[in-house]
Amino acid sequence: MNEVDIDSIPIDQLCRVLAPERAHLVGEAMARAKTRLHGRTVWHVNATARGGGVAEMLPTLLGYARSAGISNRWLVLDGEPDFFEITKRIHNLLHGSLGDGGRLGPSERAVYERVLAANLAGMAPLIAPGDVVMLHDPQTAGLVEGLRAVGAKVIWRSHIGLEATSAETDEAWAFLRPYVENAEAIVFSRKEYCPEWVAGEQLFVMPPSIDPLSLKNRLLDPGTAHAILVRSGLTQGDDTGEQIPFVRRDGSAASVRSHVGLIAGAADAALPPPDDARLVVQVSRWDRLKDMAGVLVAFARMAASDAFDDAHLMLVGPDVRGVTDDPEGAEVYASCVALAHLQPPEVRSRIHLVTLPMDDLDENALMVNAIQRHAYVIVQKSLAEGFGLTVTEAMWKARPVIASRVGGIQDQITDEQDGLLLDDPTDLDALSASMRRLLLDHDLAERLGAAGHARVRDQFLDDRHLIQHAELYERVLR
Repeated sequence: MNEVDIDSIPIDQLCRVLAPERAHLVGEAMARAKTRLHGRTVWHVNATARGGGVAEMLPTLLGYARSAGISNRWLVLDGEPDFFEITKRIHNLLHGSLGDGGRLGPSERAVYERVLAANLAGMAPLIAPGDVVMLHDPQTAGLVEGLRAVGAKVIWRSHIGLEATSAETDEAWAFLRPYVENAEAIVFSRKEYCPEWVAGEQLFVMPPSIDPLSLKNRLLDPGTAHAILVRSGLTQGDDTGEQIPFVRRDGSAASVRSHVGLIAGAADAALPPPDDARLVVQVSRWDRLKDMAGVLVAFARMAASDAFDDAHLMLVGPDVRGVTDDPEGAEVYASCVALAHLQPPEVRSRIHLVTLPMDDLDENALMVNAIQRHAYVIVQKSLAEGFGLTVTEAMWKARPVIASRVGGIQDQITDEQDGLLLDDPTDLDALSASMRRLLLDHDLAERLGAAGHARVRDQFLDDRHLIQHAELYERVLR
């Protein structure tokens, strides 16, 4: 068990970008939470401090809450390859996918419980009776009873799920139910993900959110975004050598480093796109359910048949060596590289597979920001999705988004109004047609981008999420 440092972020900064009535509401909620939590600490526990939506959200949500006078801390599990293989299997099953095809039998349960017992032994002495602990996702479910035994109020939050039940989802919930059914509250991103045995006051629905002031989402002018991409070797252009400064989450000063070799492949496949290329971009983990390979094939079909010489594809994910809780990442990335190399030379030269370094998460976030703002179209062709914060981020940057009508994506995008939805995420021809449509119709692309930005401002910023946290703490401490 390892603790992640949390930097206090003045909540006044967030309030300044909100409408006055919303700033007032979040201020009131934080004041109530501070009073109700007096003398208690709120603990958050998840599987990784880098990569994935939970690790993206916690630094800012906890930073704002800490500045409002709420004591909170963040712990990350210690694991081992067998444990993360099992929890990845649960992750896939909850999405209705067989994943690696393995089962969840007595031997898997024994590994799962052994690893979490070791983590509990390190965590329990830190927890005071009456503290609130929010456990995130399947990796942490087995901690519920042990933490309740030391007097904590325990919340388990699942960021993933599927609207319909299946043999796969039933197997996953049968594994998890004995661990989580006695938690004070069980939180889902969508009500549709909730199994039938969770009901009443125990059920709490809380969609994720983004911080508009984080390094990943703060405003970048086009010149700065372009300079970051040139410095990182992700687009062609002349690097002036001048520093590109930014301010880290902890308030310290830094500058963007020079990078080489972030684009996979050899010869033409490893060259960055021209600086005036219209980029079709997907940003996600190297996860089979994100279907980077499907995006690649759909783009290749379009590029081979249409005269969009200025259209390039950029698939962007983390350096797989920097994501310890996802054992499939390296295999998925390697398969995408191999698939790109199979394309005809005139198409292959317009496909760019990018792995962003994970040794500096602040710089990583700034690079993603620059890529998304430089993109012409952003895709999220997930086969299944818990919520899809990469969609939220893209919409916030006023980019037109093409995404699958799955999971929480359909809560964010109204088709033809603030984005384009794919009814069948496996239909590659439909994705190709949507790409072609936006590349041909600049007015449509701009209209969808502007509407998407407005949708996120209205529903998916951190103020709403903080208010819901305050309501949840009140519920479990009654």
